[in-house]
Amino acid sequence: MQLTFLLYPGVEPIDLAPLGVFSMGKRVVPELSYRCAATSMNAVELSNGLKVMPDIMLEEIEDLDVLLVPGGPGWKDAASDPQILDFIRRWVPGATICSVCTGAMILAEAGVLDGLAATTKNLVIPPEPSVMDELKRRYPKVAATEALLVDNSTVVTGGGVTLCIDTALYLIESRYGEEAADEIARIMEYSAARQANAARMPMVLAAAQSKTS
Repeated sequence: MQLTFLLYPGVEPIDLAPLGVFSMGKRVVPELSYRCAATSMNAVELSNGLKVMPDIMLEEIEDLDVLLVPGGPGWKDAASDPQILDFIRRWVPGATICSVCTGAMILAEAGVLDGLAATTKNLVIPPEPSVMDELKRRYPKVAATEALLVDNSTVVTGGGVTLCIDTALYLIESRYGEEAADEIARIMEYSAARQANAARMPMVLAAAQSKTS
């Protein structure tokens, strides 16, 4: 599995965590790889000032396995960037499209989530507006769902902040099996947190539900 991580200005640094999951995961599943992609090869400044260099420009990508769209305060600008939106639409339905946190808002703006259930960041500090409520209000074609993650087969949306780690492990489990994901969580010393998250929040497998309904 190759993870293509979409970089844009204002990404929340904690949303880089899936790259760490894949980095650690290579010890268990050598086939895992990742790259960071952006609209240019210039350094991308994240929300805290950290600058990250992309590996490839969006226009240079000729094949794509899994696209991960992160969240952060820069999501509104990213959701109004035609190059980013066109890039996301280009790979539907051929690739697996995944968002974490407020990255779901970018997918929603691209129309990728129309007719689907989806989740996004849920908890905020007042008076910060609820992103979940904003998803419901701005994108009525999307069934906003409070969940750890929602799997619509080729479109996966993960919850907020550190749930990006759980989402990355889920992507690996869906391709390489539960044992591999459990072992990666173990060597990351994340097993207990993963179990706690799964116990407190539902994992919505919308694709499986539609097949049995």
